[in-house]
Amino acid sequence: MDRADLEARWLDLTRREMPAAAGARGWPVRFDHCFQRILLDHATGGPWYDAIPRRPAYRHAPDGVLRAAIAAGEAALAGEADLHALNRASLDGRGKRGPAAARR
Repeated sequence: MDRADLEARWLDLTRREMPAAAGARGWPVRFDHCFQRILLDHATGGPWYDAIPRRPAYRHAPDGVLRAAIAAGEAALAGEADLHALNRASLDGRGKRGPAAARR
């Protein structure tokens, strides 16, 4: 998959597929930017902005990071990854806790 294909897959996954599945799966987030935060934080091992200084993050992420983020999103859609756990890890890595933080 070349870079253009990676970016197209990322946008389709986080802007269309994951938001469409969120309600039926009881996921803690519904918006594209939330999925992007969770997946990029997972792929970078911490807040994505510590590893990717320029925005938009997906455009400036190394190919390996974008591939890992896509793989995590696809695993969540396939029921092979726990989006609740990924979201908690993302929020914990940012120092955000509690019920209000879980909705971000």
